[in-house]
Amino acid sequence: MRTRGLTVVSAILATGMLTMGAGVAAAAVVKSAARVKPAARAAAATAERGARKLTRITTEAALASPPGPRVSAGICSAPPAYKALAVQLSAGIQAELRGRAGNHAVTVYDAVTRVACHANDRQHFASASIVKALILAALLRWHQEGGTPLSSWEQGEATRMITQSDNNAATALWNEVGASRLQHFLNLAGMSQTQLGTGGYWGLTQVTAHDEMLLLKLLTLPNPVLSPAARAYQLGLMARVTPSQRWGAPAGAPSGVTVHVKNGWLPESDGWHINSLGAFTGKGKNYLIVVLTDDNPSEGYGIDTVENVARVVHRDLNAAGSASSARLAANVAPTPTASTQGQPSSWAWVPALPTPPRPPR
Repeated sequence: MRTRGLTVVSAILATGMLTMGAGVAAAAVVKSAARVKPAARAAAATAERGARKLTRITTEAALASPPGPRVSAGICSAPPAYKALAVQLSAGIQAELRGRAGNHAVTVYDAVTRVACHANDRQHFASASIVKALILAALLRWHQEGGTPLSSWEQGEATRMITQSDNNAATALWNEVGASRLQHFLNLAGMSQTQLGTGGYWGLTQVTAHDEMLLLKLLTLPNPVLSPAARAYQLGLMARVTPSQRWGAPAGAPSGVTVHVKNGWLPESDGWHINSLGAFTGKGKNYLIVVLTDDNPSEGYGIDTVENVARVVHRDLNAAGSASSARLAANVAPTPTASTQGQPSSWAWVPALPTPPRPPR
């Protein structure tokens, strides 16, 4: 937190005054404090930088694939025992993206088989509402550092922001956490490719599939950035997203797994931004899907692109059989039909961020 350095300095000065003998002149205390303060501040700053670096290094180690040989197969890689799965996933994902309009980025990670896939994962996209997952993670980290629980107001705003994608709640928490604490979280998480939106436009935060996968790993794997309680809290909210917003990455997920999702959608003059983050846990499963898209000719078209990729991943990671056609009917919004292509659908369209003022003509 921002006040840590001053807290350390105050503690040093207080200790010094308590150990001084009685009758020491006030001037002497002030003079002593003046000598200690710059050194203490420098020491506190150095210690904090070191702690941040250590946390970042430890985080990178915690989120990295376990050591061991890996083989590459197209856009995927895996331990040798799972090469065939990597080949199948790579071919399937690329087939679904081939010929689709717009720009696309995909990352997939399965913590069980250690299969990972990356396509255009360093290309930047406007976040739209998926940045709300970052806002909550940064809020939880801030309270974790301070040793304080979320207030009842913060819990209410966080619930609305994640489960309903409420924009007013997102703006309130974005402002409360502030740019410096948001950036602090990004630094600890190693999400160096993410560029926070400016001027209050959180939905214009620039994200990559690489960094969004790091965020999902922070939420689903043990790490020094988010405590088990923090991770469970955020995943719990992502599992309670309103049914009308559970499209995208959950499409094709088998019954029985717990679905954690956060989507983002934003219309612009050159097309739609459609983004989806999904984590799938339980029944021996722990895998993650990120699909980012832009320049889609319609909202429904972009959702179709995301869901086509998601179905391939669910099918292949859950073996053959019923998983290939499984769909969480109660949890996933209906796929837009051909008659609705090109139109904002009533079940999905919500402004993803405050509309920037238009420049004068």
